[in-house]
Amino acid sequence: MDPITPDHNDKDGSGFKRYLERIRDRFELDHVAYAGVNPVSGKSHGYMTYDQEWSRHYLEHRFYEIDPVLIKARHSIAPVDWARLEKGLEFQTVFRDARAFGITDRGLTIPVRGPFGDVGGFSVLRDCSRREWDLLIGEIIGDLQAAAVHMHDAIIRSDPLSSVLGAPSLSSREIEILQWTVAGKSQQDIGDILSISHRTVEVHLRSARSKLQALTTAQAIGRAINLGLIYPR
Repeated sequence: MDPITPDHNDKDGSGFKRYLERIRDRFELDHVAYAGVNPVSGKSHGYMTYDQEWSRHYLEHRFYEIDPVLIKARHSIAPVDWARLEKGLEFQTVFRDARAFGITDRGLTIPVRGPFGDVGGFSVLRDCSRREWDLLIGEIIGDLQAAAVHMHDAIIRSDPLSSVLGAPSLSSREIEILQWTVAGKSQQDIGDILSISHRTVEVHLRSARSKLQALTTAQAIGRAINLGLIYPR
């Protein structure tokens, strides 16, 4: 997937929303949403493709305080499949109203974390059968993880204070391995190219993920591209 970078000089958020709309249309989703917190500025950010009526209803009822999707994503390192959430009172409260606005509970939220303690959640949803959903997510999960990082990092960089803080420092070997990974090479392939073992490749990838505060290699690649450390294929 070619990187799609939102305009991080966006003043009113319209550029970020357009980015979400492009992701929605590209993967034939019903809606895409992002919610995150920047501890450096103390600001919360939310962008979504929902109709204004649902967005207003959600905020007026302060659902963000009880939404099990957001709560679970803050404490998860793996994508959160909404079907696996506990169907407690909070879930019923939020999604009962959501259904009244035509919003499905078939969704997935990808947690994102950054180097400054910043956290976010990138959510996608589509009203379809479980089988269709599993097939779709299986095909696009890597692209979604990259998109989640692009969105989150662009929002964090839009804050003047955050933008002047230092970027993570990767070794030349870590950058080299990430670049070969972008080129579609397996760990075994990279080991052969660099004359190192595939286990050593994994060690460098693990270190790069840690330095970039990425939960997956796909997220590490997305963040490295955002920082200009590597280039998309």
